[in-house]
Amino acid sequence: MNMRKIIILSGVALLTGCSLYKPYSRPDNIRTEALYGADYETEDSVTLASMPWRELFTDPCLQALIEQGLKNNTDLQSAYLRVQQAEVTLKTARLAYLPSFNLAPNGGVASFDQSKGAWSYSVPLVASWDLDIFARITNNKRQAKSLYEQSDDYRQAVQAGLIVSISTQYYTLLMLDQQLDIAQETAVQFKESVRVMKAMKNAGMANEVGVSQMEAAWYSVESSVEELNRSIKEVENSLSAVLAEVPGTIVRGTLDEQRFPTELSTGVPLQLLTRRPDVRAAEQTLIQAYYATNIARASLYPSITLGGIAGWTNSVGSAIINPGKLLLNATGSLAQPIFNGGYNRGRVKIAKAQQEQAELSFQQTLLNAGMEVNNALTQYQTAEAKQQWRSNQIASLDKALAQTELLMAHTSTTYLDVLTARQSLLQAEMSMATDRFEQIQAVINLYHALGGGAD
Repeated sequence: MNMRKIIILSGVALLTGCSLYKPYSRPDNIRTEALYGADYETEDSVTLASMPWRELFTDPCLQALIEQGLKNNTDLQSAYLRVQQAEVTLKTARLAYLPSFNLAPNGGVASFDQSKGAWSYSVPLVASWDLDIFARITNNKRQAKSLYEQSDDYRQAVQAGLIVSISTQYYTLLMLDQQLDIAQETAVQFKESVRVMKAMKNAGMANEVGVSQMEAAWYSVESSVEELNRSIKEVENSLSAVLAEVPGTIVRGTLDEQRFPTELSTGVPLQLLTRRPDVRAAEQTLIQAYYATNIARASLYPSITLGGIAGWTNSVGSAIINPGKLLLNATGSLAQPIFNGGYNRGRVKIAKAQQEQAELSFQQTLLNAGMEVNNALTQYQTAEAKQQWRSNQIASLDKALAQTELLMAHTSTTYLDVLTARQSLLQAEMSMATDRFEQIQAVINLYHALGGGAD
């Protein structure tokens, strides 16, 4: 087939396959509005996620731990390597636009009827260029670019998750520290109560049952102190592993020192598409599936290759001449699938189905992201309200304990009333520390749900 016919047929086929060049655009049916739910609709474009993590987490000890984690964490280092691999793949895909050149020197000797051998040689430079008439190379390159961007999204998701993990474990330590202080202080008070009860027993004002029950309460608190110490050590060890360090003591502040923004802005739901790396990664999967469909469709059309040879040779047909002469040759070929047309059409159907699956997965990822924002906002509001009620509870229990101790000293009120009041106060103070941690955890969850910490 001559070059003119190849060009004519290529032009006809190109008119039927021009849609293969169309770049990806987000489907119109992807829902991006009201993802936070009716209770948290907003038109404010400001979002907590735009705040750098150093401004949100102002504790110097925590900042040092996060910086150490970003430097040493093995999962994050693996994510960086994944990005590098995808970058090389993209560069390779771009090189496919260029013609290939191969130097293929060869030589030999021939003799006929015991005549003197004649040496022949050729030193050709062979060129081949695949014309991207039906965007097969273009779609491959776009797919590779999407894979690269998805790899970077994965790296950002690992980074954001790492910041969340470090900060969560850090604040867990602060909560446990505060609960340990409360338990140790209560243990001292119970120990003193045991001493007082024994003195009262010796004076005939209490019995052995009262002493035993007060001792049991003291032992219970001491047991909780040991349990809290164990929990603190386990969290320290877990945090050390995240930091790629051997187990050790974590330098930290206190729970009461922590400060966070009082206004938690969420921004518009559409920002999840640009800020959340997992949402972006889900869309990149859809983009790759879109271009995979285009690649499959391109297999239905002919492929066109231009080739040529340039070099030196002393072999001209059956004759051998010396010195060698310049060799030039140009070729063009068109390959149209015939017998495997059904197979190629099947590939298109499979790729299209996979594209539809990726679209559904992308939509679900967006819905899940909106749900996480809603949950974090609800968690914050609940924790804030619980802290107010808990403060009132502790104030009332403090007052009740003081009055019960006073009544015990001057009336017939028994030690059981004092014991019950003190145990209730201990539980309320422990719960107060948990409520404060839940409020901080809600801020962290909201920051992560909105896509913060990825930059």
